[in-house]
Amino acid sequence: EIDLCGHATLASAYVIMNYVEADLKTVTFSTMSGDLIVNKKGDLYELDFPAYDLKPVEITDAMVDAMGARPTEAYMGRDLLCLFDDEKTVRELKPDMDKLKAIDGLLLHVTAAGKDVDCVSRSFAPKLNIIEDPVCGSGHCHIAPYWINKLDKDSIVAYQASRRGGTLYCTMDGDRVKLSGKAALYSVADINIG
Repeated sequence: EIDLCGHATLASAYVIMNYVEADLKTVTFSTMSGDLIVNKKGDLYELDFPAYDLKPVEITDAMVDAMGARPTEAYMGRDLLCLFDDEKTVRELKPDMDKLKAIDGLLLHVTAAGKDVDCVSRSFAPKLNIIEDPVCGSGHCHIAPYWINKLDKDSIVAYQASRRGGTLYCTMDGDRVKLSGKAALYSVADINIG
């Protein structure tokens, strides 16, 4: 178990709100990160997560070698957050997964200002045996606070530029990040335990 997982929180809330108690609009989960609240707002699910405190860190040769590109800024929360000058670099990045395992941070998030959205990002987690996270909720607990502060906005629209990709609507509320997005049913199954 990790301390914060957006996918599991969103998926669990979606199932509860659509298949267990269809009239429910709020679900609270007790987790290693404290209480995580999910609110249903139309076709969006808003997750209320703690923001990570970002500290600037030195850009090292090991980081550059692992990513295959030099970021302009780097920050450490739980994860390493690296900023690039353009979204093309983020979209085309091909990091070396073995080398990423040797740099600090549980995950690596790379981000840049977007042309059609406020920011684009990608998230890599080889230390957790995940090459690339399609849309990373905990990653946006690093990414959203950075961009909301940098752009001096109340909220941002973020796009995770993985192969599957996804859009997140992000706001800050004190030291909390509110991430909204859509959920899709993947499968329905019965499990029979013998």
